[in-house]
Amino acid sequence: QVQLVESGGGLVQGGGSLRLSCAASGSISSIGAFGWYRQAPGKQRELVATITTRGSTNYADSVKGRFTISKDDAKNTVYLQMSGLTPEDTAVYYCNARTTKDPWFRTYDYWGQGTQVTVSS
Repeated sequence: QVQLVESGGGLVQGGGSLRLSCAASGSISSIGAFGWYRQAPGKQRELVATITTRGSTNYADSVKGRFTISKDDAKNTVYLQMSGLTPEDTAVYYCNARTTKDPWFRTYDYWGQGTQVTVSS
């Protein structure tokens, strides 16, 4: 089991910045990658960014150049630095941890409870 606790959300004006944190605990050695997803009202949850245990990153086109995902292995914490925020970034942001593949090539996802980010115009 892996537990994820997000923090850092809030209300920010357009053009502003926020940093989200995700503290992981439990069977972290089973995790192959961490990610941030978001879900706006009436929309499906979408990928924002991922980072593997080796540090490889991937971003949604909509956030490239504005958001940066990073991790601090000593603190078992994953971060999402967001800048140049727009009202379109308003959503609940969820931290995700995906396990490495088991012998049957299955992975498992763990989710945090989510943190609200609201960007005013």
